[in-house]
Amino acid sequence: MEEISVQSLKEKIDSNTNFILLDVREPFEQYQSKIDIENSRLIPVDELSERVNELADQKEKEIICLCRSGSRSAKACKFLSQEGFTNVKNLKGGINEWAREIDSSLPVY
Repeated sequence: MEEISVQSLKEKIDSNTNFILLDVREPFEQYQSKIDIENSRLIPVDELSERVNELADQKEKEIICLCRSGSRSAKACKFLSQEGFTNVKNLKGGINEWAREIDSSLPVY
């Protein structure tokens, strides 16, 4: 599985690269800490198999998965790859790494 660093994600955001940021945490987690960009989607990892059709027309688009630390998003990446998505990446270290390295206004939890 391919991973992307928080620094590389920041560069993509700053350069307006066209991708989907797929947050696979629970809604309460996103409420307390999130990367607020237009192309962000929230689909909790436990709902992904039931809701994968919401991404069906995006199979070739770059999808960057994130969670708290990177383990649930790794599971999501594996699932999406098995479903035929061809450009899926895991955010290394998750939202907590983002909070430590990029946006210190966000809580680490």
